[in-house]
Amino acid sequence: MAKKKKLGDIVEIPLGNGENAYARLYKEGNLGIFVGRYHNYDEVPPNVDFYRFIGVYRSELSKLQVVGSRPFENGEDNWAPDKVIVDAITLKGRLYHHGEIIECSYNECKDLEVCAVWELHHLIDMLNGETKWDDSLKRPKDI
Repeated sequence: MAKKKKLGDIVEIPLGNGENAYARLYKEGNLGIFVGRYHNYDEVPPNVDFYRFIGVYRSELSKLQVVGSRPFENGEDNWAPDKVIVDAITLKGRLYHHGEIIECSYNECKDLEVCAVWELHHLIDMLNGETKWDDSLKRPKDI
């Protein structure tokens, strides 16, 4: 049985070529993916930046191995950065902030990550340079 993951856990994402990506677990199944590719977690610098923040399904998250932990200092820190939710019909964006959906202007949300939940194979494809999953996400329009 898979060990229950805790906020701040570091998971290993095998990329299929002997290299791995590593990510820190945030609330609501969001992974803060560290910049870089590594052979093991010991190679990840302690002050490494994040490449992206991606939400993954709980069932997919359970497939990833915990290799370390970087606990959060407080409850506010364990939320991933804001994202944008895009209405499929109007393409108007709304801000997703700490579990709440808030009206916002185009300029407030145009550069944010689109709120989506990914399967593990989509995430691995994206980390290996495939853009079709990102291309399928609708971006907000200035309406």
